[in-house]
Amino acid sequence: MRSVGEPGPATTKRRVVRRELMAMLEELDVGDALPSERRLAEELGVSRPTLRAAIDELVTQGLLDRRHGSGTYVAEPRIAVALTMTSFSEDMARRGMRPGGRVLSFRAETAGAKIGRRLSISPTEEVFTIRRLRLADGASMAIETLYLPRALVPELRREDLEGRSFYTLLRERGIVLASGRETIEPTVTTAEEAEVLGVPVHTPAFLFQRISHSEEGTPVEYVRSLYRGDRYRLELELKPVPR
Repeated sequence: MRSVGEPGPATTKRRVVRRELMAMLEELDVGDALPSERRLAEELGVSRPTLRAAIDELVTQGLLDRRHGSGTYVAEPRIAVALTMTSFSEDMARRGMRPGGRVLSFRAETAGAKIGRRLSISPTEEVFTIRRLRLADGASMAIETLYLPRALVPELRREDLEGRSFYTLLRERGIVLASGRETIEPTVTTAEEAEVLGVPVHTPAFLFQRISHSEEGTPVEYVRSLYRGDRYRLELELKPVPR
């Protein structure tokens, strides 16, 4: 009798298949296609459901990219996201990648109760609501929705943010971000988000929500960023608590 917690035959086979696929990936380059599932199942001597389960694990981990109607390919490596106060553009440039993007929408509107509360302003005050697609080396990485009090940068225009770092723009106007609070949670893409990012619906993603403050302690921005889970991994530097 198999003991509780001991992997069953199906799990063991999937692990073996996973190891075989990982060895195969060592010989392939980013963008290379895997053989068809039928051919792989025959070569590895397993059923197609077992093979598909192993491939699904590697897709979830961002090692493989399954494209509907096309096949399965070696995915781009994930980018480590260090949890620091830096702009997307600055972060990508530091990694030797070409940052870019485009403004999807730009409008001025009243804050409303929820955004007003996050930015510590009246619900009737105006905010800029800016939605941007963030790119690195031409590939989609994230959708960013930025809210900031209009009174901070009343002359801000859509063109000011095309291909530019928002934090650099703030510094040019004498606004320095000094602190922030950020939450991160796993999620999946909606149909609209998937279309913008060019990924399948329900692709794993990270939802970042941040409120940043100036040196005077005034809330400057509330940002909601959806990062592709297949292109990012979180990176933390841990230190022991002083005694």
